Amino acid sequence: MTVPARTALSPRATLLRPGLILVGVLLIATNLRAAITSLGPVLGIVQDDQGLSSVAASVLVSVPLIAFATFSPIAPKVAAKVGLEHALGAALLLLAVGIVLRSTPPQPLLWAGTALLGVAIATVNVLLPALVKRDFPARIGPVTGVYTAAQSGVAAIAAGIAVPLAGQQSGGWRLSLGVWAGLAVLALGVFAPRLRRFTRIVTPSAGPGASGTRSPWRSALAWQVTLFMGLQSLAFYVLLTWLPSIERVVGISSAAAGFHQLLFNLSGLLGSLLCSALVHRLPDQRPIAIGGSLLLMGALTGLLLAPGIAVIWAVIAGFSIGITLTLALSLFGLRTRHYAEAGALSGMAQAAGYTLAALGPIAIGAVHDATASWTPALAILVALVVVQTVFGALASRPKTL
Repeated sequence: MTVPARTALSPRATLLRPGLILVGVLLIATNLRAAITSLGPVLGIVQDDQGLSSVAASVLVSVPLIAFATFSPIAPKVAAKVGLEHALGAALLLLAVGIVLRSTPPQPLLWAGTALLGVAIATVNVLLPALVKRDFPARIGPVTGVYTAAQSGVAAIAAGIAVPLAGQQSGGWRLSLGVWAGLAVLALGVFAPRLRRFTRIVTPSAGPGASGTRSPWRSALAWQVTLFMGLQSLAFYVLLTWLPSIERVVGISSAAAGFHQLLFNLSGLLGSLLCSALVHRLPDQRPIAIGGSLLLMGALTGLLLAPGIAVIWAVIAGFSIGITLTLALSLFGLRTRHYAEAGALSGMAQAAGYTLAALGPIAIGAVHDATASWTPALAILVALVVVQTVFGALASRPKTL
């Protein structure tokens, strides 16, 4: 568990205007999904060009999620060694390098670059809530909502333009995926002035520190936040992976299914903005957690019973996941007393959460293969959202670790 130390500033450190700080946060956030959502639409092209089997292609899609689960607990320790700002700056640089390598021959670089960008995004995922907790302590919900909306919007754009950018040539996917390195470089350039500031977070050797903090891994509240984060992430990645397949079974064209994915991501933007507007206006966040989860449950039930109007369920599901994602990220700051605690809780929740997210699409796909039907798989997903609702309500009570 990390505990706070005094912020140490270099002699050249200067105060930046909150508006410029917020722009930097938003640009960093736009990099959190674009490199991932841009792959799905051109995955078939990558398979054909690189001679990948369906199993290998599935593993390639899962590599970033595995990196999230593996590296999330390590990210706070990296920040403790090199400083919060420097860790974020290094992650943006690593992201740009990873994206470029993924788009560069020979094939081993495809895998290496994908793993590197996963590590980079995991680092930013964990540390960005800590930065928001430190720099915007009274505006955690609104700032988290705005940056989550930015992340969802760019993710939708990345998915929507992936195929047009790739064109008809077999190697066009390299440009389609590689172009997002420019966004990482842009974010690093805007964030660069922050690198003059150095925030050191020290880690105690063992047990609670003088401030009475303790490891989130031994906190019931932290596990409630973690399970809420993990289950809503599982639902998102299951739908991101399998929604087009579910739609094609009932006769919806591939083009229409792709458009529905775009709407799924864009509606998440609206859900994020709504959550950010509400999160600080309520005495506690239980109504948001329960309401968002029930909306998702309704969308999945609709997809189960009336898949022919999947576009409606896709929009509702995306909207609800935008709400629950923003709330889950906000809880890292709302349920902790200091940005160091927020970073530790973020690392724990995202490690376990992305483990669930990585396993979810594989498990749901296996259920479908075993039963030759999407009905049991969707029924299981509805049941998991019931569990999500319970843990969301518990995690959203007005208390801290």
